[in-house]
Amino acid sequence: MPVTAPSEATTPASAFKTAGDLGLISCHSCGELNPLTPDHAPCQRCGASLHQRKPASLDRTWALMLAAVIMYIPANLLPMTRTESLLGTQQDTIMSGVIYFWKGHDYLVAAVIFIASIFVPMLKLMILTYLLLAVRNQSSTNNRWQPEQCAKLYRIVEFIGRWSMIDVFVVSLLTALIQMQSIATISAGSGAVAFGAVVVLTMLASLSFDPRIIWDNYNRDIRRNQSKNTTTSTPTT
Repeated sequence: MPVTAPSEATTPASAFKTAGDLGLISCHSCGELNPLTPDHAPCQRCGASLHQRKPASLDRTWALMLAAVIMYIPANLLPMTRTESLLGTQQDTIMSGVIYFWKGHDYLVAAVIFIASIFVPMLKLMILTYLLLAVRNQSSTNNRWQPEQCAKLYRIVEFIGRWSMIDVFVVSLLTALIQMQSIATISAGSGAVAFGAVVVLTMLASLSFDPRIIWDNYNRDIRRNQSKNTTTSTPTT
């Protein structure tokens, strides 16, 4: 008697088709789909070197993210602005600026600075850490690391990345507008440099992360399970 195939409830979903499965490769520079050739020909549109995945993507992302975590500490502890006036010199960190605007009933400004300067960088670092751990632990049977959710999180990182420099812009505007030498002078503090480094490092980390890796382990595990199921469902006499 032949052995019956496993039920649909226990059979993993089909693996997702990738460009590599169709004999194509995407250019990292311009996004053009090129034929996958054994001689690794350059991109037909822009001439850039082609890679199936970004070289050392995970290692670069880890390094840039850890560097951003290190710089995040002085970005919040060091003064963001330095104000010199007839009353003396005052240095303000990000949090002291949030508290100052909150006490002055400028709740919207305080909320914008807190979200853009404290919450958003921390959220990006947390999501990047989650994604790096996810691509390491993904499988077709692990519901915790589903690729659909990871892909949505990566899109969130890309979306909020464009708002990361808002606090640096605020400091730049204040420095440019309030330059009344006889009354007050505002200049950027060392915290602004550290915060700018955090923003740049997190942007580079998200760019170096290849989101296609999210699906690699998942698809590989599905194909492995399908191969096992095919083997066990082979007719026997």
